[in-house]
Amino acid sequence: MPVHVLDPLFLSFTILITTGYQLSGFAIAYTFQFDKITDLTGGSNFFILSLVTLLVGGTFHVRNVVTSILVMVWAVRISGFLFFRVLMTGHDGRFDEIRRHFFRFLAFWIAQILWVWIVSLPLVILNSPAVSDVAHGGSNPPFGTSRDIAGLVLWALGFFVESIADMQKYLYKSSKTTPKDKPISVGLWAWSRHPPYFGEMMCWWGIWILCLSPTTDGTLSSSSRAAQYGAIVSPIFTLIILMFGSGGTDFGEAAGKEILSEELWPCNSDERSLLYKHLPSIVKKTVLFDFPMFQFDELKDGPAAIEEARKELDHKP
Repeated sequence: MPVHVLDPLFLSFTILITTGYQLSGFAIAYTFQFDKITDLTGGSNFFILSLVTLLVGGTFHVRNVVTSILVMVWAVRISGFLFFRVLMTGHDGRFDEIRRHFFRFLAFWIAQILWVWIVSLPLVILNSPAVSDVAHGGSNPPFGTSRDIAGLVLWALGFFVESIADMQKYLYKSSKTTPKDKPISVGLWAWSRHPPYFGEMMCWWGIWILCLSPTTDGTLSSSSRAAQYGAIVSPIFTLIILMFGSGGTDFGEAAGKEILSEELWPCNSDERSLLYKHLPSIVKKTVLFDFPMFQFDELKDGPAAIEEARKELDHKP
């Protein structure tokens, strides 16, 4: 039986769960100066929201169960991989400058709250009574619509790309024969500078599309229909943070290291786009967001990148 908690779309309910969980993670990480749980806490939060909203929502329709499982599988894979990686490397270098600063470190965890909650919205809204409880104005078209199929295909392709690319990079960096600081350019990385980003974007576009079918049969209320369409903020937010906030534009240091060590950047820069290659330039630079900010200009940016890389290498033990 569906349970209505705070609001019929589960928005307040899930933001409270996410905030409490992430702030608990922050308290542990800051108190013990321990950043090994950071990505684990973020990824596992998706698992918690998927499971809790499915169980509390109480509408175990095929679409709800399948979509919840897909998100939980994605969450287990990414949080498990990142946790394993940080255990192997010993620490997360992203936090070296902020770990001891209370408010700067807290800001990261607040950003993680927003990331988890916003990106999980399509599933949260699908599992809510307002959308899936037929007795209270919800809708449940038979599973297998064109939206369901399209969403499943997109998610599967994205999950495959993200998983394989992460493993390829980890094995490449772990190999004793790999030259120090040489960026990967094999496997999926020969086609893209960030194949995991491309895969993750596909996963969340797939989840949003998969959650849309209840809007199609005309029985859903206008507010619930608007909420489902409005959940497009999830894949859009994912695209924005990956393209503009998670390293998409931060190629200067990597470029400097590459030029400094082997002078390989020019050929790699020409060969690989941010997410894809072997497409017409006009398509890359418009529809597929391969903006100038993602391109390394050796003449313009090379000297500064080399100097930054040299300083970092000089300070390494």
